[in-house]
Amino acid sequence: MPSKHFLQHITLAGYLLCTTACYAQTPWVIGQSVPLSGGNAVFGTDIRDGALAYFKSINDKGGVEGRRIELVSLDDKNDRKIAGANTQKLLQENKAVALFGFASATLSLDAMPLAEKADVLFFAPFSGANPVRKANPVVFTLRASYPEELEKMLAFWTGLGLKQVVVVHYDDEVGKQNLGAVVDYLAKQGKQPKSFSLQRNAKVDPNQFNELLKLKPDVLINTVLSGPAAEISRQLVSRGMTIPMSSLSFVGAQQYITAAGETGAGVSIAQVVPNVTSPLPVVRECAKAMQDSGISTPMNSTHLEACIGAKVLTEAIRRAKKPGNAEGLIASMRSLGSYDTGGFVVSYGPARQHGSKFVELSMVSRDGRLRN
Repeated sequence: MPSKHFLQHITLAGYLLCTTACYAQTPWVIGQSVPLSGGNAVFGTDIRDGALAYFKSINDKGGVEGRRIELVSLDDKNDRKIAGANTQKLLQENKAVALFGFASATLSLDAMPLAEKADVLFFAPFSGANPVRKANPVVFTLRASYPEELEKMLAFWTGLGLKQVVVVHYDDEVGKQNLGAVVDYLAKQGKQPKSFSLQRNAKVDPNQFNELLKLKPDVLINTVLSGPAAEISRQLVSRGMTIPMSSLSFVGAQQYITAAGETGAGVSIAQVVPNVTSPLPVVRECAKAMQDSGISTPMNSTHLEACIGAKVLTEAIRRAKKPGNAEGLIASMRSLGSYDTGGFVVSYGPARQHGSKFVELSMVSRDGRLRN
């Protein structure tokens, strides 16, 4: 009969083996609320797919120290209240240790306080608006701010001598802040933009378009999504009019190109990640991850931004000192420092929660591609 001492050793060894194995099998659950149905479904789906592709590439190699990364994406139909409810579910039921890639600042407004209360990382929302850049200990962004994008556009157009700027914006908190950024920039030049506001999820019908024309724009600065932006382009072309237009990255470049078709040619769009045709290692890596994941759609800038965000988040997971721990993940992100994803560098620290200032303007060509 085995001795009591021997049995204690066997029991302890079995406990340690089980603990280690079970611990390794527990995934890192990443929560996400994006529009997967409704008018902005393509954008939300692209965000999800870009992230999924990268996480799959990591999981196919065994995950991070044996732990898989599990992305749980819930449909918010581009509705702020649903996004808030989804966030509660992700935190309470799915036990997410991070929230990632929400599709806009508006969809983040109710989610961020919930993340802060739960002490859970809120990372890489697809927005450069002020609400996601206010001081918050759990909110870390990947991309440049909207003011930085707008300054790039305005410097280009005012440098060409165009005077009357008309800002197309949503009639909500974020939209008015975008307008304010343009007002502040042009005030330094003694100029004043005009405003054309839209309700979120509204369409631009011919009557509204006539109201836009009454403002006599020399250039349109678009800060709304691809649907209304494409409607403006189509109506301009149908009336034989040529008015230059630049859009925030928020428009979703590929979504706009698809919606506008040939009428989108000549429109410039701010980009906060490199062009998908770039030879940079991170672009090639993400393109391969997309292909290996079985996504047949060619990679676009939304996919790429989501993939890069997923890579940065994975690096923070890799460096976390407490596996599977939400607070440990925030600490890891805060101490990440300068991290080269493969030609696209981000930097985080105790006093730096916004990873990149990269902005470039790309133009939609006649063949529906983005050209730098």
